[in-house]
Amino acid sequence: MTTEVILHYRPYESDPTQLPKIAEKAIQDFPTRPLSRFIPWFPHDGSKLALKPKKSSPVISEEAAEDVKRHLTILDVKSQSYDCTVDLLEFQPNLKIKKHLIQSHTLGEQTNPGNLDKQSGKEKRHLKRSWSVSVPNSNCPEKILPLSKKLQDILKSLNLHSFYRARWTIEQNICDTQTLEDIWAKLNHIIRHKELPYCNATVQRQLGQIWVFCDIMYCEYVGNLLKERLSLTGKMNLFVHKCGVIFSM
Repeated sequence: MTTEVILHYRPYESDPTQLPKIAEKAIQDFPTRPLSRFIPWFPHDGSKLALKPKKSSPVISEEAAEDVKRHLTILDVKSQSYDCTVDLLEFQPNLKIKKHLIQSHTLGEQTNPGNLDKQSGKEKRHLKRSWSVSVPNSNCPEKILPLSKKLQDILKSLNLHSFYRARWTIEQNICDTQTLEDIWAKLNHIIRHKELPYCNATVQRQLGQIWVFCDIMYCEYVGNLLKERLSLTGKMNLFVHKCGVIFSM
């Protein structure tokens, strides 16, 4: 068997006659050598293990093996339909059992909004923060009215739980004669006095909007309080991530 080789060389090679010899050596088969016989590092005669465990392996009876298989099958079935909210009272449709929830009819018992108007002018001069976060109020009423039938139907159709977070959007066009900074100053006052349950808010000055985040179970209470205390006109939209606007008031 012959092999055809095309040899390229530079004109200034000192000795072109050496190139064929180098090419011939390059295409020769690589030399091989037989591998030496493996010799273990421990004495081994084939009749016993070189390493013996200190204790013998446990013996499982056929009955015990069947019990284990049956138990694993039950766990597998349960894991496919596992719901961590089963039998938890706070996840039941009737929210009256939650002691720390807020009753929506307490809207009329809040602080007089006239005091907010006096303070808003003073606060808006130095209040430039973009976030405001509320803290839990231990003096919250013990009951809250259930969500409206309309909102409950929406949550059911979208498969949303009442503990999901939602966002109310306050836009400039529903602020009447007030500026966005006026509304933001009043909202901070309300949040600092723990009147909004588990809410946080941010002002998006570049968008001309204020976002108020809350749990869906509180959203109607929060929306009514915002409209009343901030003297908002028009509709606010309730936005949920990946679902868009789901409700308006």
